[in-house]
Amino acid sequence: MTGRTREAPVNSSPAVAANAEGEEIEVLESTDVLPVAPEDQWKSLFDKYDPDNSGFISTERFRDLLATHGSELDPHKLEVLLALADGNADGKICYQDFVNLMSNKRSNSFRRAILQGSRQLKGCSLRDEVGLGLSQQLVRHIAYETLPREVDRKWYFDSYTYCPPPWLILTITIAEVAVFMYYGFQLDRLVLQVSSPSFLKSPLPYHPQLRTQAWRYLSYIFMHTGIEHLSLNMAMQLLVGVPLEMVHGALRIGLVYVCGVLAGSLAVSVTDMTAPVVGSSGGVLLCLSSKLENNWSGMKCQFKLFRMAMALVCMSVEFGRAVWLRFYPPAFPPCPNPSFVAHLGGVVVGLTLGVVVLQNYEQRLQEQSLFWIFFCVYTLFVLCTVFWNIFAYSLLDVRLPPPP
Repeated sequence: MTGRTREAPVNSSPAVAANAEGEEIEVLESTDVLPVAPEDQWKSLFDKYDPDNSGFISTERFRDLLATHGSELDPHKLEVLLALADGNADGKICYQDFVNLMSNKRSNSFRRAILQGSRQLKGCSLRDEVGLGLSQQLVRHIAYETLPREVDRKWYFDSYTYCPPPWLILTITIAEVAVFMYYGFQLDRLVLQVSSPSFLKSPLPYHPQLRTQAWRYLSYIFMHTGIEHLSLNMAMQLLVGVPLEMVHGALRIGLVYVCGVLAGSLAVSVTDMTAPVVGSSGGVLLCLSSKLENNWSGMKCQFKLFRMAMALVCMSVEFGRAVWLRFYPPAFPPCPNPSFVAHLGGVVVGLTLGVVVLQNYEQRLQEQSLFWIFFCVYTLFVLCTVFWNIFAYSLLDVRLPPPP
């Protein structure tokens, strides 16, 4: 556990006792997350209901504390605290859990209490709340589009502040549009740019003859075969990627996005060894497939089946376009048209690693065994494909197209 050290008070307190019993208390974040005044306020309240300075209070006393001081809390936070009290099997709540909850940091014990407890959250649904501003309505809409559990939706609605904004997906999309427009003017075409003899001369696409240039395994996402390719990818990337980033943050979405993009180009280098790769379809389909899998059972929105069917149609159209283009006679043989295998690589990573990342809202990934299983499998896949690229092309005597 990391964090700034603070001077311990002279008198014994539940916070000191709780920190001393590290084996009994789960701590996810530093205790130094609250401003001094609010933390002292909650500590004094906890001391009042814990006269023995044990670092724990019973759920009955905890409910009394909430009944007395619940008016000082957000209504949704009060709801989940009551759910924590009802769902705790051992009948006790520790000081550290209490402080984490007051500072918008939820521990694994909180998540287990919610998932294993039999209590259903009472009170009105977040969807039924009225008098919300436009920004609040947008946050509520994204909560229902992205999070399958009502308790997570309410927690996200209360804690989201638009700071930082969803900059990552927007930056990637703007860069893709800028690169496309640059080459559109340079090649003097916007539709089927791939048919231009200078298209693959860019330093961005993946090309099997240039596979030693490592950046191409990622930079290929900024090149697209034409405006029809870019438009569909950009629409899906913004409609799906931005809400996911607003909920899960740039770090997590960036992690799964880069993993999907890298898996796509590496998969092409193994299964379609003579083909180049362009387009961000692998990363886009990763986000879309992981979102569909994650929200299938819990998504609460109107026309759910219709909207999921439309998402599958969009994925199928993009994949079908890529397959058609791959087997369409190339403009400059013997170099084939760009491969479609990167799409499949993105979907596979989205249904495995992506789902694990998106299912664990506000939980540490390193504490999830399934995350480590998929991460190790993914790492093994990357290592095997690297060795494949080093040795297989010469051993198999693959006839590669000439460099662009």
